[in-house]
Amino acid sequence: MKRLLAAAVLLLGSVAVAQAQGTASTDGTDPANGSAEIKTALIPKVTSANSLASTDLFFLPPVKPFTTIGTPVVATALALPFETADPASPPPNPKFLYTTTDRPRWELALGVDWLRFRSSIFDASAVGVKTSISYFTNEWFAIEANVSADFAPQIFDREHVKTVVYGAGPKIAWRADRWEPWVHGIFGGAHEMPQTRGNSKNAFSIQAGGGVDYHINPRFSARLEGNYVRTTFFSQSQNNFELTAGVVFHF
Repeated sequence: MKRLLAAAVLLLGSVAVAQAQGTASTDGTDPANGSAEIKTALIPKVTSANSLASTDLFFLPPVKPFTTIGTPVVATALALPFETADPASPPPNPKFLYTTTDRPRWELALGVDWLRFRSSIFDASAVGVKTSISYFTNEWFAIEANVSADFAPQIFDREHVKTVVYGAGPKIAWRADRWEPWVHGIFGGAHEMPQTRGNSKNAFSIQAGGGVDYHINPRFSARLEGNYVRTTFFSQSQNNFELTAGVVFHF
Protein backbone atom coordinates (compact mmCIF):
# COMPACT_ATOMS: atom_id res chain seq x y z
CA MET A 1 0.00 0.00 0.00
CA LYS A 2 2.82 2.33 0.82
CA ARG A 3 4.50 1.63 -2.43
CA LEU A 4 1.37 2.52 -4.40
CA LEU A 5 1.07 5.94 -2.62
CA ALA A 6 4.73 6.76 -3.32
CA ALA A 7 4.37 5.82 -6.99
CA ALA A 8 1.26 8.09 -7.29
CA VAL A 9 3.05 11.07 -5.74
CA LEU A 10 6.04 10.62 -8.07
CA LEU A 11 3.77 10.45 -11.08
CA LEU A 12 1.96 13.66 -10.14
CA GLY A 13 5.28 15.49 -9.68
CA SER A 14 6.50 14.41 -13.12
CA VAL A 15 3.31 15.71 -14.74
CA ALA A 16 3.62 19.14 -13.03
CA VAL A 17 7.24 19.54 -14.22
CA ALA A 18 6.31 18.69 -17.77
CA GLN A 19 3.49 21.26 -17.82
CA ALA A 20 5.78 24.00 -16.50
CA GLN A 21 8.37 23.36 -19.24
CA GLY A 22 5.67 23.47 -21.92
CA THR A 23 4.34 26.81 -20.72
CA ALA A 24 7.82 28.37 -20.72
CA SER A 25 8.47 27.22 -24.31
CA THR A 26 5.18 28.63 -25.59
CA ASP A 27 5.92 32.11 -24.26
CA GLY A 28 8.85 32.36 -26.69
CA THR A 29 11.16 33.65 -24.07
CA ASP A 30 14.75 32.76 -24.72
CA PRO A 31 16.84 32.11 -21.65
CA ALA A 32 19.59 34.18 -23.25
CA ASN A 33 17.22 37.00 -23.95
CA GLY A 34 15.97 36.89 -20.36
CA SER A 35 19.49 37.32 -19.13
CA ALA A 36 19.95 40.36 -21.37
CA GLU A 37 16.77 41.96 -20.14
CA ILE A 38 17.79 41.42 -16.56
CA LYS A 39 21.15 43.12 -17.24
CA THR A 40 19.43 46.05 -18.97
CA ALA A 41 17.07 46.54 -16.04
CA LEU A 42 20.02 46.66 -13.69
CA ILE A 43 21.62 49.56 -15.64
CA PRO A 44 20.31 52.98 -14.33
CA LYS A 45 18.59 55.16 -16.87
CA VAL A 46 19.20 58.94 -17.08
CA THR A 47 15.88 60.71 -17.07
CA SER A 48 15.44 64.52 -17.55
CA ALA A 49 13.58 66.61 -15.01
CA ASN A 50 10.91 67.48 -17.58
CA SER A 51 10.10 63.85 -18.29
CA LEU A 52 9.90 63.09 -14.60
CA ALA A 53 7.59 66.00 -14.03
CA SER A 54 5.35 64.94 -16.94
CA THR A 55 4.78 61.45 -15.59
CA ASP A 56 2.23 60.54 -13.01
CA LEU A 57 4.56 58.09 -11.26
CA PHE A 58 7.09 60.74 -10.14
CA PHE A 59 5.60 64.08 -9.10
CA LEU A 60 7.43 66.88 -7.34
CA PRO A 61 5.41 69.61 -5.57
CA PRO A 62 5.89 73.06 -7.09
CA VAL A 63 8.55 75.11 -5.39
CA LYS A 64 7.33 78.43 -4.03
CA PRO A 65 9.31 81.51 -5.03
CA PHE A 66 11.24 83.26 -2.32
CA THR A 67 8.91 86.24 -2.51
CA THR A 68 6.03 84.16 -1.18
CA ILE A 69 7.78 83.28 2.07
CA GLY A 70 5.53 84.36 4.92
CA THR A 71 6.66 87.41 6.84
CA PRO A 72 7.11 86.67 10.53
CA VAL A 73 4.72 88.48 12.82
CA VAL A 74 6.52 90.90 15.14
CA ALA A 75 4.50 91.76 18.23
CA THR A 76 5.86 95.25 18.69
CA ALA A 77 4.61 98.76 18.09
CA LEU A 78 6.90 99.00 15.03
CA ALA A 79 4.79 96.41 13.22
CA LEU A 80 1.70 98.62 13.26
CA PRO A 81 0.74 100.36 10.02
CA PHE A 82 1.72 103.98 9.80
CA GLU A 83 -1.84 105.13 9.35
CA THR A 84 -2.98 103.43 12.56
CA ALA A 85 -0.15 104.72 14.73
CA ASP A 86 -0.98 107.51 17.17
CA PRO A 87 0.22 110.93 16.01
CA ALA A 88 3.15 112.24 17.98
CA SER A 89 2.05 114.85 20.50
CA PRO A 90 4.17 118.00 20.85
CA PRO A 91 6.51 118.01 23.86
CA PRO A 92 5.37 120.06 26.85
CA ASN A 93 6.82 123.48 27.35
CA PRO A 94 9.84 123.51 29.67
CA LYS A 95 8.84 124.57 33.15
CA PHE A 96 11.75 126.96 33.48
CA LEU A 97 10.60 128.94 30.41
CA TYR A 98 6.80 129.03 30.46
CA THR A 99 3.96 129.11 32.90
CA THR A 100 0.94 126.81 32.64
CA THR A 101 -0.80 129.38 30.41
CA ASP A 102 2.16 129.50 27.99
CA ARG A 103 3.21 132.91 29.30
CA PRO A 104 6.98 133.46 29.33
CA ARG A 105 8.47 133.47 32.82
CA TRP A 106 11.17 136.04 32.08
CA GLU A 107 10.59 139.78 31.56
CA LEU A 108 13.22 142.34 30.62
CA ALA A 109 12.16 146.01 30.85
CA LEU A 110 13.97 149.06 29.47
CA GLY A 111 12.67 152.58 30.00
CA VAL A 112 13.22 156.31 30.41
CA ASP A 113 13.31 157.32 34.09
CA TRP A 114 12.63 160.58 35.94
CA LEU A 115 13.60 160.89 39.62
CA ARG A 116 12.67 163.81 41.87
CA PHE A 117 15.33 163.90 44.60
CA ARG A 118 14.67 166.00 47.69
CA SER A 119 17.01 166.52 50.64
CA SER A 120 18.00 169.13 53.23
CA ILE A 121 21.17 169.94 51.22
CA PHE A 122 19.91 170.11 47.62
CA ASP A 123 16.99 169.15 45.43
CA ALA A 124 17.26 167.81 41.91
CA SER A 125 15.11 166.49 39.08
CA ALA A 126 17.20 163.80 37.41
CA VAL A 127 16.49 162.04 34.13
CA GLY A 128 18.02 158.76 33.04
CA VAL A 129 17.35 155.13 32.20
CA LYS A 130 15.97 152.22 34.17
CA THR A 131 16.34 148.52 33.60
CA SER A 132 14.64 145.62 35.38
CA ILE A 133 14.40 141.89 34.99
CA SER A 134 11.72 139.63 36.51
CA TYR A 135 11.31 135.89 36.84
CA PHE A 136 7.82 134.48 37.52
CA THR A 137 7.77 131.42 39.75
CA ASN A 138 4.05 130.88 39.06
CA GLU A 139 1.11 132.70 37.44
CA TRP A 140 1.23 135.76 39.66
CA PHE A 141 4.44 135.89 41.77
CA ALA A 142 7.86 137.00 40.52
CA ILE A 143 11.29 138.02 41.77
CA GLU A 144 12.46 141.35 40.34
CA ALA A 145 15.83 143.10 40.23
CA ASN A 146 16.25 146.62 38.86
CA VAL A 147 18.70 149.50 38.56
CA SER A 148 18.18 153.11 37.54
CA ALA A 149 20.79 155.75 36.67
CA ASP A 150 19.70 159.40 36.58
CA PHE A 151 21.50 162.69 35.87
CA ALA A 152 20.58 166.26 36.84
CA PRO A 153 21.93 169.71 35.90
CA GLN A 154 24.84 171.40 37.67
CA ILE A 155 24.12 172.51 41.22
CA PHE A 156 27.54 173.41 42.64
CA ASP A 157 30.67 174.69 40.97
CA ARG A 158 31.12 172.25 38.09
CA GLU A 159 29.24 169.56 39.98
CA HIS A 160 26.34 167.61 38.45
CA VAL A 161 23.90 165.41 40.32
CA LYS A 162 24.24 161.72 39.56
CA THR A 163 22.17 159.06 41.32
CA VAL A 164 22.01 155.29 41.01
CA VAL A 165 19.27 153.29 42.76
CA TYR A 166 19.30 149.49 42.70
CA GLY A 167 17.77 146.53 44.50
CA ALA A 168 15.67 143.36 44.33
CA GLY A 169 12.42 142.13 45.80
CA PRO A 170 9.04 140.48 45.25
CA LYS A 171 6.58 141.37 42.52
CA ILE A 172 2.87 140.47 42.28
CA ALA A 173 1.05 140.71 38.96
CA TRP A 174 -2.39 140.00 37.57
CA ARG A 175 -1.52 138.51 34.18
CA ALA A 176 -4.59 139.18 32.06
CA ASP A 177 -4.84 138.80 28.29
CA ARG A 178 -4.17 142.45 27.43
CA TRP A 179 -3.57 144.49 30.58
CA GLU A 180 -1.22 143.39 33.35
CA PRO A 181 -1.26 145.54 36.50
CA TRP A 182 1.38 144.78 39.13
CA VAL A 183 2.97 145.99 42.38
CA HIS A 184 6.43 145.41 43.83
CA GLY A 185 8.69 146.16 46.79
CA ILE A 186 12.42 146.58 46.08
CA PHE A 187 15.09 146.70 48.77
CA GLY A 188 18.67 147.70 48.00
CA GLY A 189 20.99 150.68 47.95
CA ALA A 190 21.66 154.04 46.32
CA HIS A 191 24.72 155.99 45.19
CA GLU A 192 24.79 159.79 44.91
CA MET A 193 27.12 162.43 43.49
CA PRO A 194 28.41 165.00 44.31
CA GLN A 195 29.74 163.95 47.66
CA THR A 196 29.20 166.51 50.42
CA ARG A 197 31.54 167.15 53.29
CA GLY A 198 31.27 164.58 56.06
CA ASN A 199 28.68 162.46 54.26
CA SER A 200 28.82 159.13 52.46
CA LYS A 201 28.00 158.70 48.80
CA ASN A 202 26.11 155.47 49.52
CA ALA A 203 22.81 154.85 51.30
CA PHE A 204 20.06 152.32 51.86
CA SER A 205 17.00 152.55 49.57
CA ILE A 206 13.46 151.21 49.37
CA GLN A 207 11.26 151.30 46.26
CA ALA A 208 7.53 150.74 46.72
CA GLY A 209 5.09 151.11 43.88
CA GLY A 210 3.73 149.45 40.81
CA GLY A 211 2.66 149.88 37.25
CA VAL A 212 0.76 148.43 34.35
CA ASP A 213 1.86 146.61 31.19
CA TYR A 214 -0.09 146.61 27.94
CA HIS A 215 0.54 143.47 25.87
CA ILE A 216 1.08 144.36 22.23
CA ASN A 217 1.92 140.75 21.31
CA PRO A 218 3.07 137.65 23.24
CA ARG A 219 6.70 138.88 23.20
CA PHE A 220 6.37 142.63 23.59
CA SER A 221 4.59 145.02 25.98
CA ALA A 222 4.51 148.72 26.84
CA ARG A 223 4.94 149.80 30.49
CA LEU A 224 4.12 152.72 32.77
CA GLU A 225 5.55 152.66 36.32
CA GLY A 226 5.53 154.87 39.40
CA ASN A 227 7.47 154.41 42.67
CA TYR A 228 8.02 155.99 46.03
CA VAL A 229 11.80 155.93 46.63
CA ARG A 230 13.16 156.35 50.15
CA THR A 231 16.89 156.96 50.66
CA THR A 232 19.09 157.67 53.71
CA PHE A 233 21.74 160.11 52.48
CA PHE A 234 23.38 162.71 54.77
CA SER A 235 22.35 160.69 57.85
CA GLN A 236 18.76 161.63 57.08
CA SER A 237 15.81 160.17 55.19
CA GLN A 238 14.71 161.44 51.78
CA ASN A 239 11.28 160.89 50.29
CA ASN A 240 11.65 160.79 46.52
CA PHE A 241 9.35 160.03 43.63
CA GLU A 242 10.08 158.21 40.39
CA LEU A 243 8.26 157.82 37.04
CA THR A 244 9.24 155.40 34.28
CA ALA A 245 7.92 154.67 30.77
CA GLY A 246 9.35 151.91 28.64
CA VAL A 247 8.99 148.56 26.91
CA VAL A 248 9.03 144.98 28.17
CA PHE A 249 10.40 141.93 26.35
CA HIS A 250 8.98 138.50 27.31
CA PHE A 251 11.13 135.42 26.85
